[in-house]
Amino acid sequence: MKITAIRTPDTYTDLHRCAECDHIFHRPVLKSGQTAYCPCCRAKIARGQDWSFARICCLAALMLCLMPMAWSLPLIQIRLLGMTISASLVAGIMQMVQQGDIITAAMVSFCIIATPLAFALSLLYLLVGRQLGMNLRPVLLAIDKLKEWIMFDIYLIGVSVAAIKVKDYADIFIGYGMLAFVSLTLLYILLVIHLDVGRLWEKFYPQPRQALRPDEVKCCIHCHYSGSSDHQGRCPRCHIKMTPRLPHSLQKSWAALISAIILLFPANLLPISIIYLNGARQDDTIFSGIVSLASGNIPVAMVVFTASILVPVSKVIVLLALLISIHARCEQGLKTRIRLLRAVKWIGRWSMLDLFVISLMMSLVDRDQLLAFTMGPAAVYFGSAVFLTILSVEWLDSRLLWDAHATGNAEYTD
Repeated sequence: MKITAIRTPDTYTDLHRCAECDHIFHRPVLKSGQTAYCPCCRAKIARGQDWSFARICCLAALMLCLMPMAWSLPLIQIRLLGMTISASLVAGIMQMVQQGDIITAAMVSFCIIATPLAFALSLLYLLVGRQLGMNLRPVLLAIDKLKEWIMFDIYLIGVSVAAIKVKDYADIFIGYGMLAFVSLTLLYILLVIHLDVGRLWEKFYPQPRQALRPDEVKCCIHCHYSGSSDHQGRCPRCHIKMTPRLPHSLQKSWAALISAIILLFPANLLPISIIYLNGARQDDTIFSGIVSLASGNIPVAMVVFTASILVPVSKVIVLLALLISIHARCEQGLKTRIRLLRAVKWIGRWSMLDLFVISLMMSLVDRDQLLAFTMGPAAVYFGSAVFLTILSVEWLDSRLLWDAHATGNAEYTD
């Protein structure tokens, strides 16, 4: 969708300021199926009429119905020494808790149980809360953030990797819970494709059009509202103070990144999994586990290597380069740096694959059997590093890259 650029300094009632690059342009009128992109940074700005809110709520209700079955029923089963052992999502998390790995269990629960449940309930809350006249602003703000932490697709890959890891020791069968989990994943993907949080803001908190000059247009980084602030300096839509840039963006991003770098050392040097086979103990680091997996299935080993080693290391390098370029006020390669920022924002979540595989393995085999599997000390360090790199990207205000490009050697403050 083509967007008209600003030509004269007169007042307009259809101006929009991009939340990713601060560029001002005329907001287009979209038809069904059309999508508008920022003419400067190509960020998605708005989408035309799509599914109704009632249909969105129906999908959320279906997700809630499938969740108990997807979480509690067996995903995969193995037959070992005449015994049938089932692996379910909840069983793996409980096994982590019983072995004292509460932090790691909380990380897995947050990505696969807590955030999807909160996401579906939030959509239904909008439906009920509107009728009761409740404040829906915190829920609308949360919906946009929750999507980044739901990792059904990654967990499904983890199920496949766990099955390949134990296929040499036992017979493997698909459990009834797999159908429910796959259905839940497909419903979620369908929901995300057709869910437009911007349209929800316009539906529940419509704002009058304002005649403003380009220099008067402000952008709320939280709800992406474009216009002027109220008399208290707040966004008139979400009631959060409107600031030119995210406060302390660089400081928070640096703190999370440095902490993640420190945690990645024990995460890669210490064993992440421990296997007992016929009384013999085998400790595997992330790398040695990948080498062991490669002996039987190279494609799957490459997937695990990409998610567990290549992605975290690449993400750290890219974030370091982006932060240094902001401090150095780099003017070259702006489009490349913007693409890299978007890439690490999307790909960083895949590093959770290792923790999902471990949780499934722990529910398949326990210490009292001939084949036993337990979590190594590296798991909590690795999971924490993944979470911190995700937060580092979330806290980095992309507009600072454009500021550095525009000002060159000029001074600016964060």
